[in-house]
Amino acid sequence: MPRLIEPGTTRLQLRQWRDSDRAPFARMNADPQVMEFFPALLSREESDAGIDRQIAHIEQYGWGFWAVERLDDRQFIGFVGIKHVTADMPFAPAVEIGWRLATDAWGQGFASEAARAALQVGFEQLGLPEIVSFTVPGNFRSRGVMEKLGMQQGENFLHPALPPAHPMQEHVLYRLANPM
Repeated sequence: MPRLIEPGTTRLQLRQWRDSDRAPFARMNADPQVMEFFPALLSREESDAGIDRQIAHIEQYGWGFWAVERLDDRQFIGFVGIKHVTADMPFAPAVEIGWRLATDAWGQGFASEAARAALQVGFEQLGLPEIVSFTVPGNFRSRGVMEKLGMQQGENFLHPALPPAHPMQEHVLYRLANPM
């Protein structure tokens, strides 16, 4: 098993998932505000399966979409991290950066702060040549984070996991080259 990487910032810890994260993550994934730009709310089973996939990726590579907690109160607030995209994505192979935070953690700079720590792992520790991110065109909050990180808007694409003509099938791709 590779060495587990768990980056941190002055306010946040990015870490491997715990069983205690399952209930708050399921609540997050059932929140219509959090899931506004996803095709559907997730059931508890779907949410738990998502955690299991993230744990497996982190165990395999030492990094992934980490659980995020605030250092001041150790409260779980969501996830931020980097992971391999699925092979069916039109720009694969690639490593994406992504995030999903509970609404009470919005507007405090946590997504950008944690994402910078994840980018540092990807570029400085892993030596990745590029990291991508993507969302639906109307998700201006996530696009704002991507732009704060210095990512450049690229081409739009149709997400292969969504059926043709689905209102969220079109996605916009952002790219960031390794500055090293």
